[in-house]
Amino acid sequence: MAQYHSKSVNDQGIVDWSIEEDIIWRDLIKRQYHLVEDRACNEYLAGLKLLDLPLERAPQIIDINQVLKEATGWQVEPVPALINFDRFFALLAEKKFPVATFLRSRQEFDYLQEPDYFHEIFGHCAMLTNPEFAEFTRTYGMLGREASDKERAYLARLYWFTVEFGLVKEGDTTKIYGGGILSSPGETLYSLDDPQAKREAFDINTVLRTPYRIDIMQPEYFVLEDIKQLYQLSKTDLMHHVKQAMKAGLLPPLFEPKEVTHAE
Repeated sequence: MAQYHSKSVNDQGIVDWSIEEDIIWRDLIKRQYHLVEDRACNEYLAGLKLLDLPLERAPQIIDINQVLKEATGWQVEPVPALINFDRFFALLAEKKFPVATFLRSRQEFDYLQEPDYFHEIFGHCAMLTNPEFAEFTRTYGMLGREASDKERAYLARLYWFTVEFGLVKEGDTTKIYGGGILSSPGETLYSLDDPQAKREAFDINTVLRTPYRIDIMQPEYFVLEDIKQLYQLSKTDLMHHVKQAMKAGLLPPLFEPKEVTHAE
């Protein structure tokens, strides 16, 4: 995961994106826009409208931050391609969302394991304009900042199955709010349509105990009743749930070990 390196950001929050990078952004966002229109939740679509992301070039951090500040007080914080958990949780606790300032190569256009600029901006920033989602994310950062390494491993599953790969009900329809899905054309379709994928009602104790892999389509998703459920969860004793999950241990994974998959 050392292939990519973040580009420098000047004092005004400007990144000098190349012509090729602007073209990659253009191709990524135009491919994804029509997929999320009918599949993303209302909160995400409202945030996307507020952000008014450019289609022909990569957006600038200064413009994203102006919208986020007015909506929820959040900011995007440029970071290297990889940061440690200490900094990750500390930034979230301060209402700063870490964003690596690199774009994927054309060779990894469809999928890459590292969260790039498109994933972070298009996938996540729209939801950060929603006060309830934003407060859940801040609370998550505050808890993670003080947690032990083992507790953080359990908290990571909560982030994975909400912020990254969460689904939510809108009436009788299931929609997407997780940025890991919304920035991936394959998973946008798979998460809602594929009969192989399990879609379970969100249960905090199950979520904290469910293993995941970052390099496959998710075998299981958890569905909120509404986005308010995340805000309500942030006002409970989440670390009590973490400790209960640690005592119970992990559930059996719904996927094969990585080595077996690679050997096939």
